[in-house]
Amino acid sequence: MINQTLQCLQRAILISGVVLIHDNARPHNAVVTQQLLEQFKWDLSVHPAYSPDLMTSDFHLFPELKNWPKPPKNEENQSKIKAHLTSLVGTFFEDGIGNLVHRYVNALCRKVIMFEHNFQ
Repeated sequence: MINQTLQCLQRAILISGVVLIHDNARPHNAVVTQQLLEQFKWDLSVHPAYSPDLMTSDFHLFPELKNWPKPPKNEENQSKIKAHLTSLVGTFFEDGIGNLVHRYVNALCRKVIMFEHNFQ
């Protein structure tokens, strides 16, 4: 039952088009922002609270930045880091998004299992 549900959800995620995931920060919930997003007809998904493992910056981008020995303190270092991030090929970011889908499916699976366990 759980596997079928997850397979359906995975297919839905992959074929439904753009899904925008955002936290509940004030700029994201502003009326102007919401109206603009409605024009795009994107699916909106609110980031689950207390789930840093689902933040692409935490699990994909920050480890890349940790490769740098020190925080940028001057403009030269900042420009080097900016140049490095700019030089990353598209596959770096595609991999991060691919991981995000996998992580969301795993998180959903855990929630379904907890839900089913509570109602048995």
